[in-house]
Amino acid sequence: MLGRAAVTRSQTLYERFAKRPLDIIFAGGILLILSPVLALSVAGLRLMLGPKVVLTQDRVGRYGTTFSMLKLRTMHLDRRRASMDFDGEDRRETHKSEEDPRHTPFGRFLRSVSVDEIPQLINVLKGEMSLVGPRPELYSVAKDKGILDHPRHLVRPGLTGLFQTSGLRSKVHLSEGLHLDMAYVINLSFATDLKILICTTGALVRRTGA
Repeated sequence: MLGRAAVTRSQTLYERFAKRPLDIIFAGGILLILSPVLALSVAGLRLMLGPKVVLTQDRVGRYGTTFSMLKLRTMHLDRRRASMDFDGEDRRETHKSEEDPRHTPFGRFLRSVSVDEIPQLINVLKGEMSLVGPRPELYSVAKDKGILDHPRHLVRPGLTGLFQTSGLRSKVHLSEGLHLDMAYVINLSFATDLKILICTTGALVRRTGA
């Protein structure tokens, strides 16, 4: 495993002075624009699933610290019972599965257009995440796979990243995407972030970003 010291990098001017302010400006603006969508989604989930429709998950942030990532709940309350007949691979091994019966139909729709990720804009505003960066891994998974100290954590995790726009997202195991995370860490720049955001927007418009 690559240790943190195995990667030599210095922050660019963009990363030192512009990335964080741009995160705040754009995350705040996007959250304001999408607030009606978020409110309607929360109301719909509240009617179908009951209270506590906003979940927190322990995820690994910058320098291996842990933070509570926000998500809209899209699964049935009794996830074990709902998944009894599901023999597909789990999210902790690959990524989102369209066949996973633990998700409600409405929740599956929200995931298909990534509305369930909107609350993470609050994580961006708090400085726990960035708009662009390696996706934050579940703490339990990162610990199990021995990547808590992986150099992918030298930067803030993101709402979207190079791996998410690579076309591999639902086809490979999580560990197979680490080389793309590292490519982002090493080549972090305004141009890279802009390209990833444009690709992500295009994928969402085409509803292929799930």
